Amino acid sequence: MNNISTFDFTGKRALIRVDFNVPLDKETLAVTDSTRIESSIKTIKKVLDGGGSVVLMSHLGRPKNVPEKKYSLQNIVSEVEKCLGQEVLFATDSIGERAFEQSANLKPGQVLLLENLRFHQREQKGGVDFAELLAKHGDVYINDAFGTAHRAHASTTVIAQFFPENKMFGYLIEREIESVDKVLNSTEKPLVAIVGGAKVSSKITIITKLLDKVDALIIGGGMAYTFAKAMGGNVGNSLIEDDFIDTAKSIISTAKSRGVKLLIPIDTVAADEFSSAANTITCPTNAIPDGWMGLDIADESIKEFKAEIVKAKLILWNGPMGVFEMEKFQRGTKDIALAVAEATANGAFTLVGGGDSVAAVNKFNLGDKVSHVSTGGGAMLEYLEGIELPGIAAIKNA
Repeated sequence: MNNISTFDFTGKRALIRVDFNVPLDKETLAVTDSTRIESSIKTIKKVLDGGGSVVLMSHLGRPKNVPEKKYSLQNIVSEVEKCLGQEVLFATDSIGERAFEQSANLKPGQVLLLENLRFHQREQKGGVDFAELLAKHGDVYINDAFGTAHRAHASTTVIAQFFPENKMFGYLIEREIESVDKVLNSTEKPLVAIVGGAKVSSKITIITKLLDKVDALIIGGGMAYTFAKAMGGNVGNSLIEDDFIDTAKSIISTAKSRGVKLLIPIDTVAADEFSSAANTITCPTNAIPDGWMGLDIADESIKEFKAEIVKAKLILWNGPMGVFEMEKFQRGTKDIALAVAEATANGAFTLVGGGDSVAAVNKFNLGDKVSHVSTGGGAMLEYLEGIELPGIAAIKNA
């Protein structure tokens, strides 16, 4: 495995797998959030400044293995040019004759973006023949798409075998791995994990893994009500998973036996319907009236959670505290985000990952106030869980 910082790109074409799966306006098809594009600019510029040329490949959305205008990467060319500050050439296919001609004729300093890889079904199926064709576009392969590193697709994993001597991670993936490893392996204390979101079932593995590492575990979001019910509380019409009551009890018991401080919301902002126009009340989380549902954490919970967060040296945050998309139920998530930012300012290393957490940090303009915002929710969780990601293993393993 090579290192991007020391590799000589002079006269070489670098084939870079990026994650440009960005949101587009449904009407104009213009990019509405360029975060993922901006995240790979450092890697692209490294190659260009080093005397090389760049061929970019990515997927966008979930097309049905055929070209669809709304999923064409042609829609993002202007945004990539804006972020990169130079012209970006475009190939109307990823493996067509014209595309190979364009990449073969690239001059140092030029950038070519290939059409959506998922217009070919062999991409997601991990087709070796498709990967071999893609490999013709470059002399060097760089994987900088952490968000797809947990998928064994042709462009993220299989392709690496065609670059046995010339494969490496981009700066984005390097930073992602470094950040997760820091949380998992650092001896700094205290380590606080904040886990939210709707369901316990989707977070069991990560919570179990974290109980071996953390000093305190904060539970928020919809999953908190399953824990509250497991502890004998009445949660009204709140979202609960009855099949996971015993799981919640087991987590509570394990945390206690390992000396992990487990924080469940003390009080809740409850609503009489799932709507921004709902009537609301504040009540104890374990005493929500029938007909009411918990949609956010309330004052006492916020106070207790913040006190734990601001004194931490390491923080992992995955999942919101409530339905922050609705203004009426966003305070808990916003205040926790501000507390994480405060801890960062105090010297803590803070890692935020998972789609909703990242969306919350961006919504409250705090992305630059935390140590690292992960670009790959699913990939980050699997890596935290100790699962070997195919896209990472393909580069590390010669």
